[in-house]
Amino acid sequence: MSLRVAITRAAPENARTAAYLQQRGASPLLAPLLDIVPRAFDANVHGVQALLFTSSNGVHAFTRESAVRSVPVFAVGDATAQAARALGFAEVRSADGDVAALAALVARTLKPAEGKLVHIGGAHVAGDLGGALKNAGFSVERRIGYEAEAVRSLPLAFREPLDAVLFHSARAAEILADLGPPDTHRLKAVCISAAVADAARKTAWKQVIVASAPREDALVAALGLG
Repeated sequence: MSLRVAITRAAPENARTAAYLQQRGASPLLAPLLDIVPRAFDANVHGVQALLFTSSNGVHAFTRESAVRSVPVFAVGDATAQAARALGFAEVRSADGDVAALAALVARTLKPAEGKLVHIGGAHVAGDLGGALKNAGFSVERRIGYEAEAVRSLPLAFREPLDAVLFHSARAAEILADLGPPDTHRLKAVCISAAVADAARKTAWKQVIVASAPREDALVAALGLG
Protein backbone atom coordinates (compact mmCIF):
# COMPACT_ATOMS: atom_id res chain seq x y z
CA MET A 1 0.00 0.00 0.00
CA SER A 2 1.43 3.38 -1.00
CA LEU A 3 2.21 6.09 1.51
CA ARG A 4 -0.61 8.58 2.01
CA VAL A 5 0.99 11.98 2.33
CA ALA A 6 -0.66 15.33 3.13
CA ILE A 7 0.90 18.33 1.35
CA THR A 8 0.50 21.50 3.41
CA ARG A 9 1.95 24.05 0.97
CA ALA A 10 -0.29 26.47 -0.90
CA ALA A 11 -1.57 26.20 -4.47
CA PRO A 12 -0.34 26.15 -7.17
CA GLU A 13 2.97 24.76 -5.86
CA ASN A 14 1.21 21.92 -4.03
CA ALA A 15 0.07 20.44 -7.36
CA ARG A 16 3.68 20.17 -8.50
CA THR A 17 4.62 18.44 -5.25
CA ALA A 18 1.67 16.06 -5.64
CA ALA A 19 2.77 15.11 -9.15
CA TYR A 20 6.32 14.53 -7.91
CA LEU A 21 5.05 12.22 -5.14
CA GLN A 22 2.80 10.30 -7.51
CA GLN A 23 5.74 9.66 -9.82
CA ARG A 24 7.48 8.01 -6.89
CA GLY A 25 4.58 5.79 -5.90
CA ALA A 26 3.03 7.78 -3.06
CA SER A 27 -0.61 8.81 -2.68
CA PRO A 28 -0.60 12.60 -2.14
CA LEU A 29 -3.50 14.52 -0.60
CA LEU A 30 -3.69 18.29 -0.98
CA ALA A 31 -4.01 19.91 2.45
CA PRO A 32 -3.04 23.58 1.95
CA LEU A 33 -2.70 25.56 5.18
CA LEU A 34 -2.04 28.85 3.38
CA ASP A 35 -3.92 30.75 0.68
CA ILE A 36 -1.89 33.00 -1.63
CA VAL A 37 -3.57 36.39 -2.05
CA PRO A 38 -2.01 38.86 -4.55
CA ARG A 39 -1.11 42.35 -3.35
CA ALA A 40 -0.51 45.47 -5.39
CA PHE A 41 3.13 46.59 -5.34
CA ASP A 42 5.64 48.71 -7.22
CA ALA A 43 6.77 46.63 -10.22
CA ASN A 44 9.07 49.29 -11.70
CA VAL A 45 12.55 47.74 -12.05
CA HIS A 46 14.28 50.50 -14.00
CA GLY A 47 17.94 50.56 -12.96
CA VAL A 48 17.63 47.37 -10.91
CA GLN A 49 20.67 45.07 -11.10
CA ALA A 50 18.79 41.84 -10.32
CA LEU A 51 15.53 40.39 -9.05
CA LEU A 52 15.60 38.04 -6.09
CA PHE A 53 12.91 35.40 -5.62
CA THR A 54 12.54 33.12 -2.61
CA SER A 55 9.50 31.29 -3.98
CA SER A 56 7.70 30.77 -7.25
CA ASN A 57 4.82 32.79 -5.76
CA GLY A 58 7.09 35.83 -5.97
CA VAL A 59 7.84 35.07 -9.62
CA HIS A 60 4.14 34.83 -10.42
CA ALA A 61 3.44 38.04 -8.50
CA PHE A 62 6.00 39.99 -10.52
CA THR A 63 4.96 38.60 -13.91
CA ARG A 64 1.33 39.52 -13.20
CA GLU A 65 2.37 43.15 -12.76
CA SER A 66 5.20 43.58 -15.26
CA ALA A 67 6.15 42.47 -18.78
CA VAL A 68 9.88 42.98 -18.07
CA ARG A 69 11.89 39.78 -18.43
CA SER A 70 15.33 41.25 -19.17
CA VAL A 71 16.48 41.71 -15.56
CA PRO A 72 18.68 38.87 -14.25
CA VAL A 73 16.98 36.60 -11.72
CA PHE A 74 18.48 34.92 -8.67
CA ALA A 75 16.24 32.18 -7.26
CA VAL A 76 16.46 30.38 -3.94
CA GLY A 77 16.07 26.94 -5.52
CA ASP A 78 15.60 25.01 -8.72
CA ALA A 79 11.78 24.99 -8.62
CA THR A 80 11.68 28.80 -8.32
CA ALA A 81 14.29 29.08 -11.08
CA GLN A 82 12.24 26.80 -13.34
CA ALA A 83 9.16 28.97 -12.74
CA ALA A 84 11.14 32.07 -13.76
CA ARG A 85 12.39 30.43 -16.94
CA ALA A 86 8.91 29.16 -17.81
CA LEU A 87 7.57 32.70 -17.50
CA GLY A 88 10.13 34.13 -19.89
CA PHE A 89 13.21 35.14 -17.93
CA ALA A 90 16.35 34.27 -19.89
CA GLU A 91 19.06 34.91 -17.29
CA VAL A 92 18.25 32.84 -14.21
CA ARG A 93 20.56 31.46 -11.53
CA SER A 94 19.53 29.03 -8.79
CA ALA A 95 21.12 28.89 -5.33
CA ASP A 96 19.81 25.33 -5.00
CA GLY A 97 19.31 25.81 -1.27
CA ASP A 98 17.93 28.24 1.27
CA VAL A 99 18.01 32.01 1.89
CA ALA A 100 21.60 31.85 3.16
CA ALA A 101 22.66 30.04 -0.02
CA LEU A 102 20.88 32.65 -2.13
CA ALA A 103 22.61 35.51 -0.31
CA ALA A 104 25.97 33.80 -0.81
CA LEU A 105 25.34 33.26 -4.54
CA VAL A 106 24.37 36.90 -5.05
CA ALA A 107 27.34 38.18 -3.06
CA ARG A 108 29.89 36.22 -5.06
CA THR A 109 28.25 36.93 -8.44
CA LEU A 110 27.25 40.58 -8.32
CA LYS A 111 28.87 43.86 -7.27
CA PRO A 112 27.16 46.38 -4.97
CA ALA A 113 28.20 49.32 -7.15
CA GLU A 114 26.30 48.01 -10.18
CA GLY A 115 22.83 48.77 -8.85
CA LYS A 116 20.24 47.87 -6.28
CA LEU A 117 18.59 44.50 -5.84
CA VAL A 118 14.87 43.92 -5.52
CA HIS A 119 13.44 41.00 -3.54
CA ILE A 120 9.82 40.29 -4.40
CA GLY A 121 8.19 37.95 -1.91
CA GLY A 122 5.37 37.51 0.55
CA ALA A 123 4.41 39.49 3.62
CA HIS A 124 5.92 36.71 5.75
CA VAL A 125 9.44 35.62 4.88
CA ALA A 126 11.87 33.10 6.33
CA GLY A 127 15.39 34.25 7.04
CA ASP A 128 16.87 37.69 6.51
CA LEU A 129 17.95 37.89 2.88
CA GLY A 130 18.02 41.67 2.81
CA GLY A 131 20.05 41.91 6.01
CA ALA A 132 22.66 39.44 4.78
CA LEU A 133 23.10 41.31 1.50
CA LYS A 134 23.15 44.74 3.13
CA ASN A 135 25.96 43.48 5.35
CA ALA A 136 27.80 42.62 2.12
CA GLY A 137 27.38 46.20 0.89
CA PHE A 138 24.36 45.81 -1.39
CA SER A 139 21.33 48.07 -1.61
CA VAL A 140 18.29 45.80 -1.28
CA GLU A 141 14.63 46.72 -1.59
CA ARG A 142 11.95 44.32 -0.44
CA ARG A 143 8.57 44.49 -2.19
CA ILE A 144 5.57 42.50 -1.03
CA GLY A 145 3.80 40.87 -3.96
CA TYR A 146 1.44 38.59 -2.09
CA GLU A 147 0.06 37.62 1.29
CA ALA A 148 0.06 34.00 2.44
CA GLU A 149 -3.06 33.87 4.60
CA ALA A 150 -3.67 31.10 7.10
CA VAL A 151 -6.68 28.89 6.46
CA ARG A 152 -9.37 29.04 9.14
CA SER A 153 -10.18 25.36 9.36
CA LEU A 154 -8.41 22.06 8.83
CA PRO A 155 -8.32 20.87 5.22
CA LEU A 156 -10.50 17.83 4.55
CA ALA A 157 -7.40 15.73 3.87
CA PHE A 158 -6.79 15.55 7.62
CA ARG A 159 -9.99 13.52 7.97
CA GLU A 160 -8.47 10.82 5.75
CA PRO A 161 -6.08 8.04 6.81
CA LEU A 162 -2.55 9.44 6.54
CA ASP A 163 1.00 8.24 7.00
CA ALA A 164 2.90 11.52 6.83
CA VAL A 165 2.57 15.28 6.51
CA LEU A 166 4.95 17.37 4.39
CA PHE A 167 5.98 20.82 5.58
CA HIS A 168 7.70 23.29 3.27
CA SER A 169 7.52 26.18 5.75
CA ALA A 170 7.60 26.85 9.47
CA ARG A 171 4.47 28.96 9.13
CA ALA A 172 2.46 26.00 7.82
CA ALA A 173 3.61 23.91 10.78
CA GLU A 174 2.60 26.68 13.18
CA ILE A 175 -0.83 27.01 11.57
CA LEU A 176 -1.45 23.29 11.87
CA ALA A 177 -0.51 23.41 15.54
CA ASP A 178 -3.02 26.23 16.09
CA LEU A 179 -5.79 24.33 14.30
CA GLY A 180 -5.28 21.24 16.46
CA PRO A 181 -5.07 18.34 14.01
CA PRO A 182 -6.22 14.91 15.23
CA ASP A 183 -4.06 11.79 15.66
CA THR A 184 -0.73 13.38 14.74
CA HIS A 185 0.95 11.04 17.23
CA ARG A 186 0.39 8.34 14.60
CA LEU A 187 1.97 10.36 11.76
CA LYS A 188 5.39 11.43 10.58
CA ALA A 189 6.12 15.13 10.04
CA VAL A 190 8.60 15.49 7.18
CA CYS A 191 10.21 18.94 7.10
CA ILE A 192 12.30 20.73 4.51
CA SER A 193 14.68 22.26 7.08
CA ALA A 194 15.64 22.21 10.75
CA ALA A 195 13.84 25.53 11.31
CA VAL A 196 10.64 24.03 9.92
CA ALA A 197 11.10 20.97 12.12
CA ASP A 198 11.40 23.20 15.20
CA ALA A 199 8.00 24.68 14.37
CA ALA A 200 6.52 21.23 13.69
CA ARG A 201 7.56 20.02 17.16
CA LYS A 202 4.88 22.28 18.67
CA THR A 203 2.63 19.35 17.71
CA ALA A 204 3.10 15.79 18.98
CA TRP A 205 4.18 13.48 16.13
CA LYS A 206 5.20 9.86 15.84
CA GLN A 207 8.42 11.14 14.28
CA VAL A 208 9.82 14.42 12.97
CA ILE A 209 12.14 13.97 9.98
CA VAL A 210 14.34 16.69 8.48
CA ALA A 211 15.32 16.61 4.80
CA SER A 212 19.04 16.34 4.12
CA ALA A 213 18.92 19.58 2.09
CA PRO A 214 16.28 22.33 1.66
CA ARG A 215 15.07 20.96 -1.67
CA GLU A 216 11.96 19.14 -2.88
CA ASP A 217 13.87 16.03 -3.95
CA ALA A 218 15.50 15.76 -0.52
CA LEU A 219 12.13 16.25 1.17
CA VAL A 220 10.60 13.42 -0.83
CA ALA A 221 13.68 11.24 -0.23
CA ALA A 222 13.17 11.74 3.52
CA LEU A 223 9.88 9.89 3.12
CA GLY A 224 11.87 6.91 1.92
CA LEU A 225 10.96 7.58 -1.71
CA GLY A 226 13.70 7.90 -4.32
